[in-house]
Amino acid sequence: MTTRNAKKKPDTPQKTKNQATTKRSRVKTKGARSTARPGKPPAEPTTRAAASKSAPAAPVGDGERLNRFLAKSGLCSRREADKLIADGAISINGQKVQDMGRRVLPGDVVLANGNRVSPLAEHTYLLYNKPTGQLCTRRDDRGRDLIYKHLEVGPNVQSVGRLDMDSEGLLLLTDDGELANLMTRPGSGVAREYRVRVTGHLSLDALEKLRKGGMDIGDGETSDPWDVVVDSEKAGHCWLTVVIKRGRNREVRRTLEAAGHTVRRLIRTRFGPLKLEDGVPKGSSRHLTVGEVKQLRRSVGLGEKAH
Repeated sequence: MTTRNAKKKPDTPQKTKNQATTKRSRVKTKGARSTARPGKPPAEPTTRAAASKSAPAAPVGDGERLNRFLAKSGLCSRREADKLIADGAISINGQKVQDMGRRVLPGDVVLANGNRVSPLAEHTYLLYNKPTGQLCTRRDDRGRDLIYKHLEVGPNVQSVGRLDMDSEGLLLLTDDGELANLMTRPGSGVAREYRVRVTGHLSLDALEKLRKGGMDIGDGETSDPWDVVVDSEKAGHCWLTVVIKRGRNREVRRTLEAAGHTVRRLIRTRFGPLKLEDGVPKGSSRHLTVGEVKQLRRSVGLGEKAH
C-alpha cells in the first residue's frame, strides 16, 4: 500500500547521464563537429592544423641547395647555376624558382630551360695527357683538332681549366661541376706545376722578378709571385719548373715574355695533388682512382666521395 506522503525520488540517473554527455562534449577537438555514428569510426578532423600535415613546409635544413644540386648534376658550375636561377631558367615541380636559397627535396622534378635535371649516380674523373695541336673545346669553325675527338666521354664531361693549343701535359676532365668550379675559382690557390723550356738563360734579375711578381703582362694585369727553379741550361735555352696558383689565360707565356724569354715548350705536370705519370703516354687517358678523387675533393674543402 502506497503512502500518500511518500517523497518522490529524484531522477538522478537522467541527470548523471546529461552531465556525462556534457563532460564528453568538452573534450571534442575545437572547431570540429562530430559526425560519428554508432559502429563507424569518427571522421577525420578538417581543421587547418590537420590540413597542413598533408603538405608540410620543408624545414630549412632539409634537402639540398638548388645551385649545389645543379652543379652536382654535371649541368654547370655553382656560379653558372646561380645565373640560371636568377634568369628564371629553373623550375621545380612546374613552378619557376628564382630564390637562391631554395632547396631540392627527394622526389622534386627540376627542369633547366625545360629539360629534366637529374643528379648523376656516378661522376667521371679522367686524366688526359694532352699533346700539342689539340683544342680544349667541343667545336671549332676552323676544323682544328679537338681533345674530344680522342676521348669517349659524355656531353657533360668538360676539361677543368684549359691548355692552349701549343701546350701539352696533364688535363683533368670531369662532370663533377662542384669540384671543377672550386678548382678553377679565382683565389682557390690550387697549384699548377709546369715544365717550361725558354729561349736564353735566366739572369738572377729575371728570376727575382718572376719570384716577386708585379710585372706588367698586358691586358691591364700584373704577374703573380711564382715558385720557379732553373733545372738545366744548354746552348740557347733552359728548362724551368714553375708553380702558379691562378692559371689565367696564357699566364705562363705572357709572364715569361715580360721577363724577356720566349716559351718554346710548355708541359703541365701537376694540377693540385694530381700528377702526370710516365704510365700515361701522350694522347692517352685513364680514369682516376677512388683515392685520387678523395685527394682532389679534400684539396678544395669537399667531403670524400667515391666514384
